[in-house]
Amino acid sequence: MAEAAAAALVNVIFEKLADEAFKKYARSQNIHSELKQLGSTLSQIQALLNDASHKEITDESVRLWLNSLQHLAYDIDDVLDDVATEAMHRELTPESEASTSVVRKLIPTCCTNFSLTHRLSPKLDSITTRLQQLYKAKAGLGLIVKDEKPKNNNRGNETSLLESDVIGRENEKEKLLNKLLQDEPSKENFSVLPIVGMGGVGKTTLARLLYNDTKVKGRFELHAWVCVSDDFDISKITKTIFQAVSDENKEFADLNQLQVALKEKLKEKRFLLVLDDVWHENFNDWETLVLPFHSGARGSKVIMTSRKEQLLKMLGFDNLDHLETLSSEDALSLFALHALGVDNFDSHPTLRPKGKRIVEKCGRLPLALKAIGRLLRTHTDEEKWDEVLNSKIWDSKSVGDLSADWKAIFPALMLSYHELSSNLKRLFAYCSLFPKDFLFDKKELVLLWLAEGFLYKSNAANSPERLGYEYFEELLSRSFFQQSPNEEQLFVMHDLMNDLATFVAGEFFSRDDNRMATEDLAKYRHMSFIRDEYVAYHKFEAFKRAKGLRTLLPVYVGVDQWWDHFYLSSKILVDLLPELPLLRVLSLSRFSISEVPNSIGSLKHLRYLNLSKTHIKELPDNVGNLYNLETLIVFGCNSLTKLPKSFSKLKKLRHFDIRDTPWLEKLPLGIGELKSQQTLTKIIIEEHSGFALTELKGLKDLHGEISIKGLNKVQSSMHAREAKLSLKGINKLELNWDDVSGRETLEKEILNELKPHSDKLKMLEVKYYKGIEFPNWVGDSSFHQLVHVSLRVVENVHLYRCLGGYLHLRSC
Repeated sequence: MAEAAAAALVNVIFEKLADEAFKKYARSQNIHSELKQLGSTLSQIQALLNDASHKEITDESVRLWLNSLQHLAYDIDDVLDDVATEAMHRELTPESEASTSVVRKLIPTCCTNFSLTHRLSPKLDSITTRLQQLYKAKAGLGLIVKDEKPKNNNRGNETSLLESDVIGRENEKEKLLNKLLQDEPSKENFSVLPIVGMGGVGKTTLARLLYNDTKVKGRFELHAWVCVSDDFDISKITKTIFQAVSDENKEFADLNQLQVALKEKLKEKRFLLVLDDVWHENFNDWETLVLPFHSGARGSKVIMTSRKEQLLKMLGFDNLDHLETLSSEDALSLFALHALGVDNFDSHPTLRPKGKRIVEKCGRLPLALKAIGRLLRTHTDEEKWDEVLNSKIWDSKSVGDLSADWKAIFPALMLSYHELSSNLKRLFAYCSLFPKDFLFDKKELVLLWLAEGFLYKSNAANSPERLGYEYFEELLSRSFFQQSPNEEQLFVMHDLMNDLATFVAGEFFSRDDNRMATEDLAKYRHMSFIRDEYVAYHKFEAFKRAKGLRTLLPVYVGVDQWWDHFYLSSKILVDLLPELPLLRVLSLSRFSISEVPNSIGSLKHLRYLNLSKTHIKELPDNVGNLYNLETLIVFGCNSLTKLPKSFSKLKKLRHFDIRDTPWLEKLPLGIGELKSQQTLTKIIIEEHSGFALTELKGLKDLHGEISIKGLNKVQSSMHAREAKLSLKGINKLELNWDDVSGRETLEKEILNELKPHSDKLKMLEVKYYKGIEFPNWVGDSSFHQLVHVSLRVVENVHLYRCLGGYLHLRSC
């Protein structure tokens, strides 16, 4: 647990110390010898980590030693980041300019106060002393150098098995299916179908099988799925249901208005609703929640999954049928399916006895069987199976004061976690920042991992983002994530997996719903908080003590709607942010703020800044001082009018999302020189005084969604050719000429040269095109991934005929 995070962070430190450019600058600042000594001592400690990883499970003193090492590793990483940032500042600020008072006002004071050596030497001395003390403690802890093969988490092209591969639930499904498809006698228009059982037994999986059944889909007019868990918020649940059954974007003043609207939507329509993982047992709250349901057509159903019986007994279910653990044979078949890819041991009969023993250790619980099965995926050697069987984790007593369900499944989930590489363990622990039932967007999560430095590999063949996607797919294949029932592109974490993430994250991660003690704030490095309607300053006043904080992240359960906005005390921006100098991740998304404080420019470690859906009109000029910034999101900032001239200094910027910024008419000079960019969602053409189309040539790694506006200002088709769109991985392309007419021939030539890669494009939108005809590539059947085409304000109606070549279109 603690060893994994420490090991991963130590590896990052060694990567940075080995960087030649870093070493060169360190020598120029006369701190190379101190860093070399630090690396030597750290290397001796690193050799003890394999032994510590085994002993921390049963030895509290080893766990505390590892925590101390992790805190120290964070401090070392911060110092190295200081050095690298100072080097970038020197590179971007010529000596003659740096000496002027005007420029000095624009750069962080930390870079101008006194020499780097003078500032860092005391820190390095302190760190070296602490390292030596940790190393000396090895004897008392019994830690030794222990060789161990590194865990190999590369599984080739393996994909996660489908949820439809369910074994042993045929009778339960058939029984519930009959109830769903029949109109049972009831005094109400809707009836409740309970699925009750312990955690990990497969309640949600069974509910999903029923929800997705084709007969069920055909019987009900409206469908909705709500993850409830222990937060029985009537307004939130009702809103989620309303959003699922309605395409309308509405705000409601109170619960009464919301319920009236839902009642109208359900009126005389047969609906199916799943309330997944209900813990709440207050009958009056239930009565309030179901008020709108009475308007539905007779035969409507509510599937409720729960570990709790009390509420269901109040509803009249005296003799509940519990979903039991699987039979021994079904459990063995499910385990084999995930461990060997088939539901039997015919090809590996010698593994069957070991499989039986593992199944019993897993308590025949499907979630545990999947986790351990996928742990052993592709391992057919008996030695590995024996290693799993004989692990001390099965006998671990370190589960704390937790529920019986959690204690029953803990060893299996913990063993699955223990077999992950140190990198994957750290990525999984990071997910403890997100509450139960949170909907994960894979791309967004990878960008956060990137900002935290979790994807740092100097010799990686692929980009850090690609590495992040591979890590995510590995966690998904091992059941640490699951596909969301409602949203195809989103993922969820089983609540027991969320409990596990919180357990292994330790004292370095905290959600505000954990009721964190303010005296522990100095320990926290990563922190999230629920994005309430109004976030007051008193909630964060004590955070000033969290000087080592790297992450400040608001989170929200459910699907964000475009009209959702939240309010944040201005004192948090003005008084708190300057007190958190080590922040790497900061999100102010959806807060109703109109300006970003100038203090933002002093957050020199910042990698990720999310200002989406805010009311800001501009960014401060000193944003250019954020030399480490990799991701900047201003998506949906409807009031944004300009970007700072200093933007060209953001040399590390990789992802810049400026979708839906209608008042932004110009990009700053030099943005085309930011060669690391992979995401640049909107390009505004100004051939002579702004961004020229030819600048796209140098942005070789651009991919994803791109909107190009102002094509009417392009003077030559050769400029369009130089953009080389066909060499970029664009999957959504918008081409906008603005409402200007008169260059029919040139417009066709320009569009011809803007042909994207035919194997990548999925969506194409063309606006205000005045050409007399389309070039040949528009309508070409080679675009086999293309599913959506939109031609807006295209005057020549006959141009639509060319779309017949797109054989896979779903919408046009």
